[in-house]
Amino acid sequence: MQEHFVRIADHAFSRLRGDEIALLTFDGEESEFVRFNHNAVRQAGAVTQRDLGIDLIRGQRHAEAQLTLSGDPAQDRARVETMIEELRGRLEIVPEDPHLLYATEVHSTERIGSDELTPAEAALAAILKGGEGKDSVGIHAQGPIHRGFANSQGQRNWYTSFTFNLEWCFYAHGDKAVKTDYAGFKWDPAALARKMDEAGRQLAILQREPKTIERGKYRVYLAPRALNEVVGLLTWNGFGLKAQRAKISPLLRLVEGEATMHPAVTMSENTAQGVSPNFDRRGFVKPDKVVMIEGGRFRDSLVSPRSAKEYGVPTNAAEAFEGPYSLDMSAGDVPLDQILSKLGTGVYVNNLWYLNYSDRPACRMTGMTRFATFWVENGAIAAPLNVMRFDESAYRMLGENLLGLTREREMLLSSGTYGGREVASARLPGALVEDFAFTL
Repeated sequence: MQEHFVRIADHAFSRLRGDEIALLTFDGEESEFVRFNHNAVRQAGAVTQRDLGIDLIRGQRHAEAQLTLSGDPAQDRARVETMIEELRGRLEIVPEDPHLLYATEVHSTERIGSDELTPAEAALAAILKGGEGKDSVGIHAQGPIHRGFANSQGQRNWYTSFTFNLEWCFYAHGDKAVKTDYAGFKWDPAALARKMDEAGRQLAILQREPKTIERGKYRVYLAPRALNEVVGLLTWNGFGLKAQRAKISPLLRLVEGEATMHPAVTMSENTAQGVSPNFDRRGFVKPDKVVMIEGGRFRDSLVSPRSAKEYGVPTNAAEAFEGPYSLDMSAGDVPLDQILSKLGTGVYVNNLWYLNYSDRPACRMTGMTRFATFWVENGAIAAPLNVMRFDESAYRMLGENLLGLTREREMLLSSGTYGGREVASARLPGALVEDFAFTL
């Protein structure tokens, strides 16, 4: 795909006139996937796709379009020529864009990951073996994901990542199921087996009579998938410069120094160790890491090129929505195998869902428990819990009421496939929290 993109880019640039500048972006994948339920394959297939974005620029005017490439050089060259002509016509009528900013210094890069994926057939065999005797439902996808950038000033950037992502549930009954995942760069059958075994043990507990607890405040353990929902909500305008300057960021009090989080909380955009490309769609190369929260205090914002132009600050190549694509939360010092004993009596939360803000300026959010949530007594899981709603401030969960973060972390890849497999990840610990408020 890289060679095809370079040739198409060279052809596109040869069709430019006068002072025209063009930026080209490429999104591609070669994915194998399988969907299954009742621990049987229901759908299997492969997807190969190539999408090209073109931004034609003249001065401060620009026009953008996207098209799907066929892979046939002659056909794709003809379609690109037609698209450039259409964009050239649009440039005559669009207004100037005062916040247009793109890279003018050539900084070419190439980052191609190692292919350490197991054959899809072997992965599937291991998945079905782990689900024997259970109602197992989920999706597995694997293969290379490609991103590219080129401009008419001579810059070329390419990124290829080889990843797999398995999400599955062991279904029990009603609203009770154990949902988990296994994702990363290198397939390890032993790691999958451990996750399957743990999910199987929790599935057995779900057969017990469920318990309903009274509304109130409890000690809870938020497993990485649950914490990912909390932190994911913070990315909605939380870390971006635009939202902060417009005073709509839910983390505004943290940004302005009026509030802090626990000293153990450090969050970064860790591009070097994530699954996101190290360049943006305007040709700016991303730093390996941007530390957003350090030791519980706000440090740096994510700044897109448009925000950089609007506010007169340097960009760190954040994407347009100014949220992290390779979120990394530092580990704590609580061993995972001691979580139940340290929880004592309280609630073990595997999954949360339907989160939204109940008080944005206070960074207060509400949501529901989901799937396998358990009541723990004296350091042992006693019963599954019926669904509860919570309402809590991030400044309490990750601040004054945070008792500790786990030493072990999980790598969670986005399972989004709308338009293609997403290149987004989060590496997170679990969190032990005191006085967590359940409201009904």
